[in-house]
Amino acid sequence: MPNEEERREFSSPACSAHEVDDRYMGFASKQELLLALNELLEAERAGALVTLHTARRLENPAIKTLVTAIHHDEARWCGMLTKVVENLQGVASPKIGAFYDKAMAIDDIPSRLAFLNRGQAWVVRKLEALLRTVRDDHVHAELKAMLVSHQQNIDLVAVHVPPSGTSSG
Repeated sequence: MPNEEERREFSSPACSAHEVDDRYMGFASKQELLLALNELLEAERAGALVTLHTARRLENPAIKTLVTAIHHDEARWCGMLTKVVENLQGVASPKIGAFYDKAMAIDDIPSRLAFLNRGQAWVVRKLEALLRTVRDDHVHAELKAMLVSHQQNIDLVAVHVPPSGTSSG
């Protein structure tokens, strides 16, 4: 029967799990994470610009306040995503997502805001999928906060913006 020393020699220490590649453990690799974060950054930048330009056109003070608040939120997440990418030694994308041109092509403000909500829902779906693959607790917490914020914004727009054709914009 092997003595205690021999048994320890063949065992794999649990404390080495942190040294295993993230992909092996079911998490996104650093490169996969950076790609996903930059995709989100481009989408957030588009959302920030859409809300900025849309708020300038609004006459209804309550809707203007709502869209301006969403703009500030989108800008906040752009900053967070940029910092996370840089902290991972990545390069933050300078691009604006295609969502911007699509949204700005919609002249009717209620329709544009409905489209904005669909874009916010896309971000929610991306975040829900990404969160399952993020190993870093800090990054996970930041992305979770972004997810909750987007869900809240979707609810606010749905409640405060009437369907297309019934708004005083």
